[in-house]
Amino acid sequence: MSHQPWILTEALLNRIETLLSTGITRKRRRKYKRKPGGGRKRVDNRPIFAGILYVLSTGCQWQAIPREFGSPSTILRRFQECRDAVIFLTLWKDGLSEYDELQGIVWDWQSIDGAMIKAPLGGGTTGRDPTDRGKKEANVTFWLKVVAFRSASSSPARMFTM
Repeated sequence: MSHQPWILTEALLNRIETLLSTGITRKRRRKYKRKPGGGRKRVDNRPIFAGILYVLSTGCQWQAIPREFGSPSTILRRFQECRDAVIFLTLWKDGLSEYDELQGIVWDWQSIDGAMIKAPLGGGTTGRDPTDRGKKEANVTFWLKVVAFRSASSSPARMFTM
C-alpha cells in the first residue's frame, strides 16, 4: 500500500468513477445560460479526486494544492459537489460493507478516546474575561462555585446533568 493515500489503484478509481458519474447532476430548478454540454468540458475526475484526497489527508489549504491535481477552485467545487451528492457517505458505507465481508466487523463493540491537557496559555493569571488578567480572585470565585455545586449534589452522576 502506498504511503501517499491520494494515489489510488485503478480498480478503486474505476469504482469511484462510476459513483462520480451517476451522483453529480445539474440542478433542476436553476436556470442555465447554456444548454447541457455547452461551454468548457469538465476536467477528468481522477486527478480532481486525487486532489481532494490530498487535501483531506495532508490538511493543507485548498489554495496550497499542487498544480498537478488541477485548479484549486475546481477541486474545491468538485469536493462540494461530491459532498452534496452524498458520494463520500456512499464510499464509506461501501468500504465498511466490503471490509465486513472480508474481515468481519464487531458491530456491538465501541471505543472512544480522548485526552485532556493543561491550557498552554493563561492558567491562574487569566480571569473570566481579558480585563481580569492578573486578578486571581476571579478564578478562585469560579472554582468555589464549582466545589459548592459538587458538594450540594447527591451523586457524582448528577453533576453532569443540569
